[in-house]
Amino acid sequence: MSYNVTIEEENKEIAKRYKDLLKGTYQKLSEDDKKLIRKAFDLALEAHSEQRRKTGEPYIFHPIAVAKIVAYEIGLGASSIAAALLHDVVEDTPYTVDDMEQLFGEQIAKVVSGLTKISRLNKEQDASIQAENFRKMLLTLNDDVRVILIKIADRLHNMQTMDAMPDYKQVKIASETLYIYAPLAHRLGLYNIKTELEDLGLKYTEPEVYTDILSKIKDSKEEQDLYIKQFSDKIRETLDKEKFEYSIKGRSKSIFSIRKKMRAQNVSFDEVYDKFAIRIVYKSTEKNEKFDAWKIYSIVTDHYNPNPLRLRDWITNPKTTGYESLHITVMGPGGNWVEVQIRSDRMNEIAEKGYAAHFKYKQGNVDESGLETWLNRLKDTLENGNINAVDFVEDFKLNLYAEEIFVFTPKGELKSLPKGASALDFAFAVHTDVGLKCRGAKVNGKLTPLDTVLGSGDQVEIYTSNIKKPNQRWLEFVVTARAKARIRAALKEEEKGIAEEGKVLLTRKLKSLKITLDEKTVNELVNHFNLKTSFDLFYRVGISSIENSELKSYASKRSNAIYNFFKNKIQRNKAIKVKEEDEELSSNFDTLVFGKDEEKLEYKVSKCCNAIKGDKVFGFVTINDGIKVHKADCPNAISMQSNYAYRVLKATWVDSSQRNFKVTLKISGEDKKGILNHLTRIISGNVGMNIYNINSVTRGSIFNGKITIDVKNKTQLKKLTENILKIDGVNKVSRAD
Repeated sequence: MSYNVTIEEENKEIAKRYKDLLKGTYQKLSEDDKKLIRKAFDLALEAHSEQRRKTGEPYIFHPIAVAKIVAYEIGLGASSIAAALLHDVVEDTPYTVDDMEQLFGEQIAKVVSGLTKISRLNKEQDASIQAENFRKMLLTLNDDVRVILIKIADRLHNMQTMDAMPDYKQVKIASETLYIYAPLAHRLGLYNIKTELEDLGLKYTEPEVYTDILSKIKDSKEEQDLYIKQFSDKIRETLDKEKFEYSIKGRSKSIFSIRKKMRAQNVSFDEVYDKFAIRIVYKSTEKNEKFDAWKIYSIVTDHYNPNPLRLRDWITNPKTTGYESLHITVMGPGGNWVEVQIRSDRMNEIAEKGYAAHFKYKQGNVDESGLETWLNRLKDTLENGNINAVDFVEDFKLNLYAEEIFVFTPKGELKSLPKGASALDFAFAVHTDVGLKCRGAKVNGKLTPLDTVLGSGDQVEIYTSNIKKPNQRWLEFVVTARAKARIRAALKEEEKGIAEEGKVLLTRKLKSLKITLDEKTVNELVNHFNLKTSFDLFYRVGISSIENSELKSYASKRSNAIYNFFKNKIQRNKAIKVKEEDEELSSNFDTLVFGKDEEKLEYKVSKCCNAIKGDKVFGFVTINDGIKVHKADCPNAISMQSNYAYRVLKATWVDSSQRNFKVTLKISGEDKKGILNHLTRIISGNVGMNIYNINSVTRGSIFNGKITIDVKNKTQLKKLTENILKIDGVNKVSRAD
């Protein structure tokens, strides 16, 4: 649609939009506030006077729209509205951050500076560093969360007005929005904005799906409105009798959430069972609002049968964003499930405005500096800047969308954790040291493994040991960003120590083979063992993964003149192959293991999907051809898993250098004082070695014991056996298996 208006009409429209901005702000604006906003508007109008949007409209329409979202929907105050009006000034015009500070003070200048940094990051086209960009953007949370809130408003308006952009830009911006901005809006309590961002994201990433669901919602709107009226009328009668002041609003589920359910449950639009919901918002006093919520719950369930598995009580235990509401799903007329949300005026305001309303009720009026208190809940991931950028963003996202559970400490304190959290996640939530030294947990009074998934209401007690260290397996079942980051950091530190020892050991071993450890030798060894870096080489020597015989083999090849002649050619071919493959996967995931016990078994790769190293796979036991490996998304997967589930084997790609094997040792000898203590100390002193089971029997002066441990390889087991035999009293050590 072409934009064609006179200058006079345009100026009138700008003035109208500015007045509209001031009309409905969530915060009450003083005269000083209005002067500040006017000053920011005048500067933005002058600075952007020569600029136009892709549609042909004056650029100032965009900052006004962003400021309006900030004022109305997010509910921020005057300084944030001014910063929103100025958010593109430093990026797109000759004005600098210093100019902003002189004209508007340090606080607004800091926010505008943060927004400018993010804009520059998002213009970077190289997708490979997109995660790094997001990491930097998220780190601005440490400076001032308003930067992110205004950026979300900016992104929402861009998504609302993206039709004039070329297709490839629409898809890129929409994908970014679904990847990070919608989860951020969710975590910041901006549920309306989150929903709109998700729907608009779907509109540009899957336009046909979006249009199809939208048309089906429109087609059934009249029918749905009638159904919601019929459903609500019964409840209204009783609420009126009980003299409640209330409003009931019906609403369709968002297009994105319907699409998500269709995908997750593999059903059609008509089969999605709770496509619409109603919200009951009631007036109440602070003293009675909880009692009134349950009274309304009772009225609703008197008329309609509830689904007990779908009750969500966010009033007794509010979400960390401050969100409070009672959610129930009931069976309505005609056998349709309907979600009912029950909340007071105050709770509804917090749900609509997120943190702004939360602080208004907690602190009287919104003190934006009070954000720091709220921010402490999000800093766990942000403090760990050393982890890989993709892991950083994925961990952060994990904690953005997660549903919450509430778990008790032995003293009755309440800890909030994401749904699916383990006992080990709880240990890290108590304190980093408690997590790192965790050796066991009691859940509701019973000893349980560390990977036990917790539920709301569980009481958890953690046991620690100074000799306990984190191991690689922990990363497979922890879900919180805090736990993942702390475990990775501890493992990295441990690996550095092993690599340093490995380098010293390798120098000594090569010296005995008349070889000097220099840069050339290291490069040759890295290529010889098909590794990626010198660190990998030293680490594998440190854990005894590289045997002496293998080093001797390298030494003999090195002295072979023919091998030297062909070496460069081999390396060139290898380099080409590495480029063709995904380096990260091929070097890290080199072994396929099967079943709960992670056994190495013979297998063939099925030709129907051609799985490669690192793919998500499963094993299938065939009648005549042994184990065939298929990709998880193989076209035949659903058929095999549903019809022959008993023949499906769990399969996982592992890094053989990080993999441990369970071994049971039989130990016998004289029963001497402290023999078990000596034994456990020797095993615990080995890096990454865990004790799974230990039992002993003493008859007279004879001691017999069995101990189940994990080891990395045969060399490590041999050394351990030699050390155990040195214990005073131990006569014999042998493998039970």
